[in-house]
Amino acid sequence: MDIDLVFKIAGLGILISIFNIVLEQANKEEQAEMLTLVGVIIVLMIVIQLINDLFRDIRQIFGF
Repeated sequence: MDIDLVFKIAGLGILISIFNIVLEQANKEEQAEMLTLVGVIIVLMIVIQLINDLFRDIRQIFGF
């Protein structure tokens, strides 16, 4: 497994959480929630792409 991908996801999570804390301290809870949602969507898109690659590799291995 590519360890860089794990670090990218972890870095994105840390960055989003820092921005979330800053926005909540500035009494902008709505923007903080939207930022968290955007972060989750970005990570889900990365995971979906990885799952797609996994299924493509499985199809190639078994000749589907």
